[in-house]
Amino acid sequence: MENIIQVTYGQTGSSTVSDTMGMREMQQKAFQARNNQLLLIKAPPASGKSRALMFIALDKLVNQGVKKVIVAVPERSIGSSFAPTDLMRHGFFANWEPNEIYNLCTPGLDGSKSKVDAFVNFMRGDEQILICTHATLRFAYEALEDSDFNDCLLAIDEFHHVSADGSNILGSVLRNLINNSSVHLVAMTGSYFRGDSIPVLAPEDEAKFAKVTYNYYQQLNGYKHLKSLGIGYHFYQGKYHTAINEVLDTNKKTILHIPNVNSGESTKDKYEEVDRILDMIGDVEAVDPETGIITVRRRDDGKLLKVADLVNDDAKQREKIVGYLRDIRSEDDMDLIIALGMAKEGFDWPYCEHALTVGYRGSLTEIVQIIGRATRDSANKSHAQFTNLLAKPDAQDDNVVIAVNNMLKAITASLLMEQVLAPNFNFKPKRDENELEEPGTIKIKGFKGIVSKRVKDIVEEDINDLKAAILQDKDVTKALSSTIDPEVINKVLIPKVIKMRYPDLADDELEAVRQYVVTDSAVKTGTISEVGDQKFITLANQFINIEDISIDLIDTINPFQRAFEIMSKSVTVPVLKAIQDVLLASKIKITEEEALLTWPSILAFVKEQGREPDVHSADMKEQRYAEVLLYIRDKKRKSVSQNG
Repeated sequence: MENIIQVTYGQTGSSTVSDTMGMREMQQKAFQARNNQLLLIKAPPASGKSRALMFIALDKLVNQGVKKVIVAVPERSIGSSFAPTDLMRHGFFANWEPNEIYNLCTPGLDGSKSKVDAFVNFMRGDEQILICTHATLRFAYEALEDSDFNDCLLAIDEFHHVSADGSNILGSVLRNLINNSSVHLVAMTGSYFRGDSIPVLAPEDEAKFAKVTYNYYQQLNGYKHLKSLGIGYHFYQGKYHTAINEVLDTNKKTILHIPNVNSGESTKDKYEEVDRILDMIGDVEAVDPETGIITVRRRDDGKLLKVADLVNDDAKQREKIVGYLRDIRSEDDMDLIIALGMAKEGFDWPYCEHALTVGYRGSLTEIVQIIGRATRDSANKSHAQFTNLLAKPDAQDDNVVIAVNNMLKAITASLLMEQVLAPNFNFKPKRDENELEEPGTIKIKGFKGIVSKRVKDIVEEDINDLKAAILQDKDVTKALSSTIDPEVINKVLIPKVIKMRYPDLADDELEAVRQYVVTDSAVKTGTISEVGDQKFITLANQFINIEDISIDLIDTINPFQRAFEIMSKSVTVPVLKAIQDVLLASKIKITEEEALLTWPSILAFVKEQGREPDVHSADMKEQRYAEVLLYIRDKKRKSVSQNG
């Protein structure tokens, strides 16, 4: 297996060091924004969002006149993140002390009458802190008025579960409370982009929130122990369990997510899949009746391994296992966790070194959450690894289209993660050849820069979410084929997505955001090197003096060229041809904008080759040129006939 992405970090220790109030770097940043009524905290897994919420909530209770705090989590197991916590020991002015009576993340139906009644009693009683699931909040809301939430703090953990879609009940609840009450709202998420491309909040609602953004690079670069993170793909044909041995190293602490039973990779018998994996490792020696943990004697050397099976649906057995996992104190307490839908968000096993996932995951959020299981800082590891085991497209298979689409989506997710995990740069217009160099800043000829506060907010707070929206756009995914001129991608397809996401932008603001997105994407996939006293950057196989970078040059670079290179390296020639055929069959319609932008390239092709591009060429780019030429001629013919 080869890593598509390998990122190395500085081990500065800054993100794990606490101040005199017991706050880590991200928590300090969040606490500074505590006086905002509506606050959105975007920070990666393991950055300490739960503790940050405790600090903010206690300040609102003690200093801001808030009467009650309600913490809502997506599933019961995550409720343990908000258990009683001694904060005063580390210098804070109060402790987090919820009454166990109002911890509603207990076994039983989340919409049950008893839980709804407890929620209503809490709202009318003297207790100040309640913890519940998103589902319990939804059901309890039906029994209350919007005004009941006046002067209350509602904290929504894993906020990406909310959606602006009218059918999303939790989204509707929040919209009503924002518009009809004086509620304080803290929304927290490690991954703000949803897999279904529906925004979490409508733009007009999102604009009301103050935002605290702490990115993945700040988090990982500030660790003490973790030095590097790899993201890679391994391809198999046939049944996935035949390839598990090639990627599962039981010497590494691993979370293995088997495929969803509805996916093409699944055998449809999830229990048999777990048995096969266990049998591949060795012999089951025992199952602990108290904890449910399986002991397996490894076939190679007889070493005993502790395995947790979270695929088993037996509620009592699962409660035992989850309880054991929650109390892990040593790296020797667990070796392998096999899961299906669990052990993703809110799950804390710091010793995990390898997140191995079988099958394409349809949600970018899910991928970020799974990677987050392996990126906790722990003394037992210097490297963390995410591996996606994927079915290789088979050129002879009827399901080749599905396999190709899954592969493309997996690779676009990797491209996004590459952007998310890399260090940030500042870009500024280059107006004078003699301008002094600023550390971490790249100056670009023809670059608009930050033209308004709106552009500044998007660039500073939303850049990764915007890139996620771009990479999830259907036309952009089709553009991975490299057949479309880079300028069409950069000047037509990308602005279209920006306009959809931010319809309020003026033309100069839209162009400023577009330039920032394409520049940031290009630079983050490039390599900067020094030769003597000069700096050079490699962009799409071009070696460029950093002094000579211009927006015109960047617009000629295909931001997805790396994706196509990844595909080319990962598959055989027949499979690559099958991929190209699938893309060709679903390619983007030609627009007037594309025709105008492509025309100079067609002229250059004719001059260089001494002929017109051939629509039947094996070269997909030449095919596209020929199609655009036909489009232009057809347009011209229609124009002449109309005016004739």
